[in-house]
Amino acid sequence: MTAANANRRLPVIVTLVVGLMLSIMPLPGLFETLRPDWLALLVIFWAMQLPRTWSVGTAWIIGIVLDVAYGTLLGQHAVALCVIAFVTVRFHLLMRVFPLSQLTATVFALLALYQFILFWINGVAAVTAPAISYWGPVVTGTLIWPFLYMFLSGIRYRAHSGA
Repeated sequence: MTAANANRRLPVIVTLVVGLMLSIMPLPGLFETLRPDWLALLVIFWAMQLPRTWSVGTAWIIGIVLDVAYGTLLGQHAVALCVIAFVTVRFHLLMRVFPLSQLTATVFALLALYQFILFWINGVAAVTAPAISYWGPVVTGTLIWPFLYMFLSGIRYRAHSGA
């Protein structure tokens, strides 16, 4: 791996590690149920921006790490992240030209799909949870997305330009 490739991969790896830390950091009561799905948001962003480098395989690895960190069914988050990464990669050319408002609506749909898959897997495994634990992260993730998108776009631009 050349130094240029390492410089391009470093921001992605750092954001994914920070996203994992934000995902497993303990929070009090209500904040825990309203925590955005940081890794799902990051997978959507990086799969949209760099679909050949960071896509379904990366989502699978991140999902397995998240399953181990949460202590949930092994593969639950991995499958859900792979599905949203696949949909994002499949439509990344369309999504990249969307205005931010339309992209935010698309991210809402992807986060809802992610939570639905988790809900379905938990239902099959007879794991119950309140509805806010599924819809809270979708709403907060959608509200955070425009700011996260602008922040990560700036990071990607700086890493790509070498500044």
